[in-house]
Amino acid sequence: MVQEFDKVGVVGLGTMGAGIAEVFARAGFNVVGVEIDRAALDRGRGHVDKSLSRAVSKGKLTEEERAAIDARLAFSTSREELADADFVVEAVPERMDIKRDVFGDLDRICAPGTILATNTSSLSVTEIAALTDRPEKVVGLHFFNPAPVMKLAEVITTVSTSAETTDIVTEVAKRIGKTPVAVGDRGGFVANALLVPYINDAIRLYERRIATREEIDESVKKAAGLPMGPLALADMVGLDVCLAVMDVLWDEFRDPRYVASPLLRRMVAAGHLGRKAGQGFYTGKDDPAEPQRTGRLAEMVREEETLDLGEMLIAPQIDDALRMIGDGYASAKDVDTAMRFGCGYPKGPTELLQERGAESVITTLVAMSEYSLTTIAVPAPLLMDQLPDTDEETSHGSGGCACGS
Repeated sequence: MVQEFDKVGVVGLGTMGAGIAEVFARAGFNVVGVEIDRAALDRGRGHVDKSLSRAVSKGKLTEEERAAIDARLAFSTSREELADADFVVEAVPERMDIKRDVFGDLDRICAPGTILATNTSSLSVTEIAALTDRPEKVVGLHFFNPAPVMKLAEVITTVSTSAETTDIVTEVAKRIGKTPVAVGDRGGFVANALLVPYINDAIRLYERRIATREEIDESVKKAAGLPMGPLALADMVGLDVCLAVMDVLWDEFRDPRYVASPLLRRMVAAGHLGRKAGQGFYTGKDDPAEPQRTGRLAEMVREEETLDLGEMLIAPQIDDALRMIGDGYASAKDVDTAMRFGCGYPKGPTELLQERGAESVITTLVAMSEYSLTTIAVPAPLLMDQLPDTDEETSHGSGGCACGS
């Protein structure tokens, strides 16, 4: 059925939506990008033009290939242009009132067989599907920024999504060059549910003056080989986006693990949203929390031999991943795939666990708990299961993840 697709619509041409439109056009689909007005449309077209020009200048596209992609792209301020679209992706801002307007229009305009996908990173796909008369044909298709580069696409299904729709969307994701991970509709899905609490943990450490922003970021880069530390990443993602995801996780699970850092909430309230606002953890004139290397807690943490700053951020994320796997929400393979292809991790959480061994991760979590540096009171059951039996330790070693794939 994928081969029969011809026309794809993309509603919303911000940085993400423009990237999604480009991805589909590069894969051979005819694409119509729709924006709310002429000014927004021109900005969206500019995003696509800049991205394609950069690809040509770097030798990743020829001029002929770029011309062919341009020929497959059309732009409009009218959603009515999507009446004959086979597949539509919504990429408007993360506000349910805006999405309600968009899906109401799409449900009215598009043919009954048209699949409608939302690129939401935090809102309920089930609630969005319920806005239409075709919930069986509504799915989440969550891309990662920048969409033309990042390989992951989370395919989020609801209790109403048909198996046929899921199969088609999964094949579409593969055709446009993405690695799909299929998950159910749950707060944060996989990648954001693991990434954003980790960012929030870093903000907590920074707020409590455990270390400077540079020390925090460099320690994690060293510990896990990450290309960017959590505070720099928060600036890039947008602190408002991080807060929105934390609030969604809190609303769904009511777990202290998902309470947003007070500093994160204050910075968002002040409009310090990171790169896009020109002020965040690494932008603007001032250090937002002005942490000093003084205070008895910071000294005690530095004196604790079992506590490494980088591991203090990696260990809780490994624990989160093992809870997700233990709940049956995602497989170990899909969790690792999501973090590697969606977040740029060289190794996924279960691979990081294999390197460290369960005993090391648990020791870090317990020590953090003693200093009230984590809300994780007891390590995940599946993490505890990784500890070797005393009688078998000699023959089986002391680590590794047996959580399956």
